[in-house]
Amino acid sequence: MTKRVSPFMLLGGGVAAVFVAALVGVMAWVAQDTPRASPFNARFSLVDDRGNPVDQSLFKGAPSIVYFGYTHCPEVCPTTLFEVADWLKELGPDGKSLRAYFFTIDPARDTPDVMRSYVTAFTDRITGITGTEAEMKKVIDGWMIHASKLPSSDGDYHMSHTTSLLLIGADGRLKGMMPYGINEDEALQKIRTSLLRQNS
Repeated sequence: MTKRVSPFMLLGGGVAAVFVAALVGVMAWVAQDTPRASPFNARFSLVDDRGNPVDQSLFKGAPSIVYFGYTHCPEVCPTTLFEVADWLKELGPDGKSLRAYFFTIDPARDTPDVMRSYVTAFTDRITGITGTEAEMKKVIDGWMIHASKLPSSDGDYHMSHTTSLLLIGADGRLKGMMPYGINEDEALQKIRTSLLRQNS
C-alpha cells in the first residue's frame, strides 16, 4: 500500500531544508577566518578612555588586536581582555608595536571614565574606545560585527555580540580572526604570523 504524502509534510520538509541551509550558511560565515579584500574605510568620530578624539586612522600605522564588547559583560569580555593582557606580556619586546583596542557596543553605559577603569584593571596596554551610539554603529557595521541589545528578566538589558578578536594589520586590513577561548600558544603564533612578521 502506497503511503500518501501530505502537502503539509512536503511544505514542512521544505521549510526545514531551507532553515538547515541558512543555518549552515551562517555557521560558515561566522567561522570564516580569512582577510577582507579591502581595508576598513568607514569614517567615524569617537573618543578613547582618556577623552581624546579618535577616528578611522586608528586602524592604520601599527598592527592591532581589536575586540568589541561591553563593561557589563558577565564572563566573555573580561575573560578575553585578561587573555589579551597575558598575550601582550608574553610577546614582550616582540609585541612592542602591537596595539590593543576594546570598542564598546554599549556606549550608553560605557563612558570614557568607565572604560578607563575597566581596561586598566587588565593592563595599561589596552585602550578603551567609546562615543555616541550613531558613531559606534559605523565601526560595528564597518567590521560586520554582531551587536544587539536583549532585555533581562530584571528589567535591565544585556548585549549579544561577536566574541572573536580581530587581527588588523598596519595597513588597516583584517589579517585574521581569533575565536573566544583560543589556546594561548595558538593565539601567540597567530599574532606573530598574521601581524608582527608582516610588520617587521
